[in-house]
Amino acid sequence: MNRITDLYNIKYPIIQGGMIWVSGWRLASAVSNAGGLGLIGAGSMYPDILREHIRKAKQATDKPFGVNVPLLYADLEEIMKIIIDEDVKIVFTSAGNPKKWTSFLQDKDVIVTHVVSSVKFAKKAQDAGVNAIVAEGFEAGGHNGREETTTFTLIPATRKEIKIPLIAAGGIATGRQMLAAMQIGAEAVQMGSRFVACKESSAHENFKKAVLEVSDGDTALTLKEFAPVRLIKNKFYEKLQALYQTCPSDEELLELLGRARAKLGMFEGDLDEGELEIGQIASIIDEVKTAKNIIKGIMNEYISAKNEIKSDSKYNF
Repeated sequence: MNRITDLYNIKYPIIQGGMIWVSGWRLASAVSNAGGLGLIGAGSMYPDILREHIRKAKQATDKPFGVNVPLLYADLEEIMKIIIDEDVKIVFTSAGNPKKWTSFLQDKDVIVTHVVSSVKFAKKAQDAGVNAIVAEGFEAGGHNGREETTTFTLIPATRKEIKIPLIAAGGIATGRQMLAAMQIGAEAVQMGSRFVACKESSAHENFKKAVLEVSDGDTALTLKEFAPVRLIKNKFYEKLQALYQTCPSDEELLELLGRARAKLGMFEGDLDEGELEIGQIASIIDEVKTAKNIIKGIMNEYISAKNEIKSDSKYNF
């Protein structure tokens, strides 16, 4: 047990990322039932859909789960009202300033965790009063920070500046990586990409298979003019790169991007024209497993690696 497992009342210090189009009630409840903390990704849900997912998650698990809320959400006030009405006790906020909503949620006995990509924003989130911080390196999939700071640089730098519980994210999918992250200052890990390739995730089967085929160098961070996003290099990405060669205006980039590219790729399975958001760590993911088996494997490897360090003479200097 540590500050994170105590804070969320969970067995293992493993949090599943609240990803758009992937993290519905099935995935969140399965992760929570397996001893981690499952998150419903509100970023791709209309308010009434979010309410449905929260209610179904409650029916599927008696363990703690939460909701991830991007603070740029158009229906933010309605989303927050639903969270309170449905008695959700854990909220992860991202993509915005948490100051206003942190006090609002905490007044209703909600635990608030904020996702950041830099030490600067970690300190601001702590000042805003959040209960914990997720520091996410730019290896991560989906929308990312502009700083391009790697996880193993960001975690110790953030740990040095904040006192509240810290969760590492970005490029983590194994027990050994979890141990390493916790040795440099994290108290838990958040994994997104590993749970995309999960039987309970709502990702399209085409997308899950594409994740298994990712090799080193097959993802890229792009669209930095707007909200930087890491995705698989496909035909859409190639069109985007060709457009960049012409020094396009923001309007031209937005015209190519269009609407619902992430839904097209991740949820509907169009591997050519869709936006396929995934992290660099996808290159070592080679099997779609249940959430239970993913967490079991991570914890077994974590314990084995920890014991190996204690007993193996090659680590004694």
